[in-house]
Order: sequence, then C-alpha cells, then structure tokens
Amino acid sequence: MERFSFNHATAKFWDQREAVEACARTGSGIGLWREPVQEMGVEASAKLVEDFGVAVTSLCRAGFFTDPTEAALEDNRKAIDEAAAIGAPTLVLVSGPIQPGGTIDSAREGVKTALAELAPYALEQGVTLAIEPLHPMFASDRCVVTTLKESLDLAAPFDPAAVGVVVDTYHLWWDPEVWNGIERAGAEGRIASFQLADWVTPLPAGVLTGRGQLGDGCIEMRRYLDAVDATGFDGPIEVELFNDALWARPGAEVFEETRAAFERVLT
Repeated sequence: MERFSFNHATAKFWDQREAVEACARTGSGIGLWREPVQEMGVEASAKLVEDFGVAVTSLCRAGFFTDPTEAALEDNRKAIDEAAAIGAPTLVLVSGPIQPGGTIDSAREGVKTALAELAPYALEQGVTLAIEPLHPMFASDRCVVTTLKESLDLAAPFDPAAVGVVVDTYHLWWDPEVWNGIERAGAEGRIASFQLADWVTPLPAGVLTGRGQLGDGCIEMRRYLDAVDATGFDGPIEVELFNDALWARPGAEVFEETRAAFERVLT
C-alpha cells in the first residue's frame, strides 16, 4: 500500500484540496491534472502538496502534438513548467489524433518532431516526458501511439531521464507482446509511470469512460505488478479510472473503495 497513488481523475469532480488531504491522511501519492492545478493556481497547488507532504507522482496531461505547431509546443513547455513547479517527476503525454487531411503515419511523424523539440527542455527542468500508448480504439481521435513497443521506439533517441513511457494496464492488456515491452522498458530505464485500471464490457457510448474498478474486469493486475517489479521498478502505482458512475459518487467514498480494491487485487 505504500506505493499506492490516487490519480485525481478517478474522482474527477472531487475538490483538489480534499483529494490531497485524503492522500496525506493515508500516506498515499497523488496524480494531478492540469485543469484543477490551473484552476487553483500552480503556486497554490505546489504549496498545497508541500504543506501536506504528499508526493505528486505525475501530472496529466500534455501532448496532442501530432501537428506540432508553435502553439502546441508552447503549451507543452508550459505543462513541463507546471510539472516542475508542483514537484511532479513525470508529465504524461497523450500524443493526439490524426489531423484533418492527414494520415496515421503523418501524425506519428508529428509526434517525433514534437519530442525532438521538447525533450531537451524537459531534461533541463528535471521532468520526464512519459509517452502513454492508448488502446487502438482511440487511434483516430485521441492517440496515434497504440503499443508499448511504439512508445519505446519513439523514446529511444532520448535520455531516459527526458523521455520514458507509461505502462497502463487498461491500454495494454490486449497486446500479446506487452510482456516483452515491459521487460525492454525496464532494461532501458524507461518506465516513468505505472497505472492501473480494469477492462469491463460492454463499453459505454463514447468508450472514454469505460475504465472499471480494479478487480471488476478481465485484466490480470497481479501479473502486471510482477512483470513490472521484475524489471527493478519500485516506484508508485497510480490508479486512474475514467468512469461516469464513479464520478457521480462522493470523492471520499471512491477514494476509500479504490484503496481497498488496490489492496485486494495486488496482495
């Protein structure tokens, strides 16, 4: 349980201060999101986690740079600054969609261009850019990077301190090559974030909010923990659930349920 981190998106509408206080009471880490951090103010958010002694395990999210315009790159630099300010070692990147008139290949080239521009700045600021591969159902409108291997290949030209990857069970469970990918990620020192969510069907309309509570679906959580631990990674484990039913409930209740589910499926 000392590795448990509560991603704030699991209780999306819970006040950020209350979420941080709950994590402080239980010795948990927290994954923060840019929108609530900006709403409170970056300096105020940094002071909040510092005052309560809560470790920020990641900041979500940046990316969306398949068309790497200067505006897109500048927003990502801002996100890097925000991560550094709140003490988040990792900034999660969701790469973005296929651009109008473009192809999945041209979008992926845009990701390469953006990483080359941003990696040196991230390294200067002490923040690791964590490329998150998303399930292929999101490839057209949200993330053209769909496998752990692809994420690792994109990260390969850069210092692991600058660019790593996210191992997220929800997005990777279907891939028979994922175990090789986890082993490679560990050997290359590229595991920047380890996130858990379960896969339940049927998926809701729009599919984005289909993440299930740990233990409610088909993913072998313990197998993933063992595989990641075997690489030598001993960092935090975030639970990040996008789920309308959870979001409709009180945040404190969801927090306690999530901690209990984490303990149940991983021990």
